[in-house]
Amino acid sequence: MKNFTHCVPTRFVFGRGVENEVGGLIREMGGTKVLIHYGGGSAVRSGLIDRVKASIESAGLSCVCLGGVKPNPRDTKVYEGIELVRREKVDFILAVGGGSVIDSSKAIAHGSCYDGDFWDFWCGKAKPERTMPFGAVLTMAAAGSESSNSCVITQESTLTKRGLRSELNRPRFAVMNPELAMSLPPYQIACGATDILAHIMERYFTCETEVDLTDRLCEGAMTAIIRAARIAVKHPDSYDAQAQLMWGSTIAHNDTLGIGRVQDWGSHQIEHELSALYDVAHGAGLAVVFPAWMRYHMDKNPMRFAQFAVRVYNCEMNFEHPEETALRGIEAHEAFLREIGMPLTLKELGARTEDIPKLAAKTKKTNPDGTTGGVFHMTPTDIEAILRIADR
Repeated sequence: MKNFTHCVPTRFVFGRGVENEVGGLIREMGGTKVLIHYGGGSAVRSGLIDRVKASIESAGLSCVCLGGVKPNPRDTKVYEGIELVRREKVDFILAVGGGSVIDSSKAIAHGSCYDGDFWDFWCGKAKPERTMPFGAVLTMAAAGSESSNSCVITQESTLTKRGLRSELNRPRFAVMNPELAMSLPPYQIACGATDILAHIMERYFTCETEVDLTDRLCEGAMTAIIRAARIAVKHPDSYDAQAQLMWGSTIAHNDTLGIGRVQDWGSHQIEHELSALYDVAHGAGLAVVFPAWMRYHMDKNPMRFAQFAVRVYNCEMNFEHPEETALRGIEAHEAFLREIGMPLTLKELGARTEDIPKLAAKTKKTNPDGTTGGVFHMTPTDIEAILRIADR
């Protein structure tokens, strides 16, 4: 196990009706004027925004609102939010929504405390040194942004999607009522579950050997998410299934399951180019990319992939040919994704074969040698090969 420092300062408030507590939480943390940031009209139509406003006002605070965040959140909305925060003298930001809304709120919080262009943080020109306090009311289990140190934004003019990791990205609190996810369509629930699993799998497929504790935590979490997803896509009103997914999304991406391990994240970098170019749901893109990534790399560490097959999908171990077990596990994962309604090919996403070289070339280089991925260092040629596996 590698050395690590792990701190999750986010306060979690979980259960039925807890969105009515946000006013007191914000007041406790020093907020006086709040920006309520949200996505589409569903948060308004459901009455959630009104309940949040009432809680804020009953705590003696004032608020302004900014809606319109889209999936794969755009820099244009962030700029709009920064301008509003400064004009209205806002001192606390409250995200009401899923990962896209929370990420947009993080970017607004950082940009409001910076004299330059907030995109400097996402393109590597600068690092955020301070931020405005922000919290979240979670409405969808998926990205884990409610307590993660990551934030992903798309630059609309160039269709460039980039992530920023910083401890400043962790919200002060996350208010989590599984009932708020019950109105989601099955496809969105499935996309969220796929995203949660991918966050765990990026950590699970490590080159570290003596990490049995976090291996078992990862495997248990994946097994629980798979079971809950199967229930939730058929019965969105299942509180217990939605609760499993909502807490699963949190622990999947706040690094509770990844400490002491080398992590990869190459699949996410590849998918970012797909969702930037085609504006597909992040989970759907990962459903296409991750199995192709697994097929491409399984021969490099067949026992790790075979362990996944046996412990997560109950495949029978072939000790003489572990690569066969590894392949059975990938096939079982693909079957699960298909079962919950996820795409498995680039064509199903609407992606074009002729775009593959451009997607591979544009994928973010995460290593000093110009490769991508923490475990399997991929060149653009490797990435193109993975995309061609997905182009079936």
